[in-house]
Amino acid sequence: DGKITAELAKRVPAGRVVGIDSSPNMIALARNAWSAVPNIEFYLTDAQQLDLPEPFDAAFSNSTLHWVPDHLSVLKGVAAALKSGGRILFSMGGRGTAAVVYASLKDLQQGQPWGKFLAGVSSPHYFYGVEEYDQWLPQSGFVAERVVLVQKPMRHADQAALEGWIRTTWIPYTSRIPEALCGEFIRDLAARVRRRCSMNDEGFIQLPMVNLEVQAHKV
Repeated sequence: DGKITAELAKRVPAGRVVGIDSSPNMIALARNAWSAVPNIEFYLTDAQQLDLPEPFDAAFSNSTLHWVPDHLSVLKGVAAALKSGGRILFSMGGRGTAAVVYASLKDLQQGQPWGKFLAGVSSPHYFYGVEEYDQWLPQSGFVAERVVLVQKPMRHADQAALEGWIRTTWIPYTSRIPEALCGEFIRDLAARVRRRCSMNDEGFIQLPMVNLEVQAHKV
């Protein structure tokens, strides 16, 4: 939606900030929402096929790249858009994140009544780790500064909140369920996920999640 891009632009009033997205609707929304910010632009483009017109000082991505299959192409495109010494900071879902959700989905895929609807559905996520980025960064012309997997549990106030997150985040699975049964499916999935989670001292559901954080600079 461009919020973070706009915040970055406000912090560098003498600079220029470009936000990218592959969704025409999201680009239209961001352009409309932040049209008053003079030093910001939004481009409709695929992160795997970057072709930006001038060198930049830095590239930032938060909670996006785990939806993108080809991270090596992303890194090569970002490197081409950066000046020598230019920096990157990427944060994304990493290997092992949402494992309790995947385990619960596997249970449902193997049983009734949900198995027939979930047959053949594949994860839309690409959760990589340190090993891949230790290879991809030098291949793309970057020197790694920090590449780590960080435990970042997600808190949900109760099962209703957990159900809301599943409804909005796990659409590749929920969309396979007939509309009349979708609410029941989400409740079933949320209950299974909850049983695999711990509770913190405040009574919140602690959903184990893992972030991959990448800091590097261009040679």
